[in-house]
This record gives sequence, structure tokens and C-alpha cells, in this order.
Amino acid sequence: MCYGIYLTELLLKEKVKTFHLLLIALYLAVALTGCSHYNLNRDVIFQTSTINALLEGIYDGDVTFDRLKKYGDFGIGTFNNLDGEMLELEGNVYQMRVDGKAYRVPDSMKTPFAVVTFFEADKRVILNKKVDYKGLNEFLDGVTPSKNIFYAVKIDGTFSYIKARSVPSQKKPYPKLVDAVKKQAIVEFRNVKGTLAGFYLPEYMKGINVTGYHFHFITKDRTAGGHTLACQVEDATVAIDYTNGFYMVLPEGEGFFRVDLGKEKQRELEEVEYAK
Repeated sequence: MCYGIYLTELLLKEKVKTFHLLLIALYLAVALTGCSHYNLNRDVIFQTSTINALLEGIYDGDVTFDRLKKYGDFGIGTFNNLDGEMLELEGNVYQMRVDGKAYRVPDSMKTPFAVVTFFEADKRVILNKKVDYKGLNEFLDGVTPSKNIFYAVKIDGTFSYIKARSVPSQKKPYPKLVDAVKKQAIVEFRNVKGTLAGFYLPEYMKGINVTGYHFHFITKDRTAGGHTLACQVEDATVAIDYTNGFYMVLPEGEGFFRVDLGKEKQRELEEVEYAK
């Protein structure tokens, strides 16, 4: 049995305020057998598991990258055992490990948490001024029509500075994510061309995913990168894909079934996402 949550445009227009209210959607979810066929259109964000489950140390997933590619050619996430940062561009999946290098990923590998979509830009804008990470977020806020829908964002350009991280592979019993990132490896890039790839998710998605903007970085030659902690953009082309559908597939393992996902974990998530 496979459990999925499909939030349509109608639901997204409602301002659901808490994780618990969002989980009401479980009762309206489609329960499918034969999980290899979700019958989704291309304008949907497809997600495996929840960010709160990852925070709690649920690092084993059952979704292969071969299967994931059927629901998106663009995305970010991680790997089983929390072994590095994941980025997908044009259907190619890369694993950024603690050495800062990017490796192509075989289809047989699995993920405990990933977010993908078929990237089809609805808007393209030129960013021709120098901005830091905060300034980049403000710029994106200014060129998008609403804070209540989802966006996939791809930024190709020149960066005077990128600070990125990756986390080493974890061993059981798995620590919580806030403890795992204490052993993160930091890599810094200067005067580099590359791509920031990620998503914007609204505030009502707390507990389900990272809210606001979340980016991973990879160099233009696709040889290095990581989870973006800070950046200085020199000039860039910004492509934005407006998305009003969301589908989430939940893990089937005992670890996910037993974990308590009702706790408020926003402060812990912020500590993880912006750990310096």
C-alpha cells in the first residue's frame, strides 16, 4: 500500500496555518496500490517524506532515483543514510559529498527526502545587480505574484562567493538532523559560474518542507557544490516555474510509522538550514 497526499490549487488557496491542519489532507488522500504510477501532470511538485521526518532522523527511504525521475527533471534532496546533498538538473542527478565534489548518481540509489518537478519556466528575469542571500530572496519576492503558491527556481550566473555544505553519511542508530549537521563539511567558492536550484514553499507548509527559499548549488562544469548557506550574486538569469500542485509520498518503513511528527520543530529546522 502507498499513501500519497495531493494538494490541488483549491487547497493551496486556503491559508492552512499549522502542520496538524495540513495533515487533515491525509484523510482526503489517494491511497494507491502499485506505487510506480501516480498519474500526475507535469505542473506538480512531487515530494518523498516530510522535512520533520528528516529532522527526526528518518534517513532510509524506498524511492529510487529511477522512479523519482518519472516525476521531475529538476529538484533537490538528500540520499539514504544522509549521504550528501542532492541536486537534479535536466534529468541528471548529482550527489555533492563532504569533499565538496559532485558525482553522477546511479538510478538504483534511494532517497529518504527529495522534492522534484518538471521545470518549465513561466517567467525569466535578469538579475544584474550585486546581492547577497537575503537580497536574492527579496529580489525573488519582488518578481513573483504571490506567497501562497509554490515556485521552482533556477538561477544561472556568476557568483563572487558561495558558501555551501554537505553532511557525511550517517550510521544507525541515526542521530537527529540537528546533531548530524554538527559534522557538516563547508566548501567555499569565489568568482565561480554555476547554478542555484531550489524551491519556494509557503508558510503553511511548515513541518512538510522547508518554507521560504531553499537552494542547492552546483558549478557550471557540474563538478562541485552543496547546500547553499550564503552567496553573493554578481549577475544572473533567473527562471521561475509557477506550480500549484503538490503530491507527497510517505515512507512505508517502521521508522516513519513510529516517529512523532506532531512536535513544533521550526526553530530546529532553521538551525539546520542555516548552520554556519
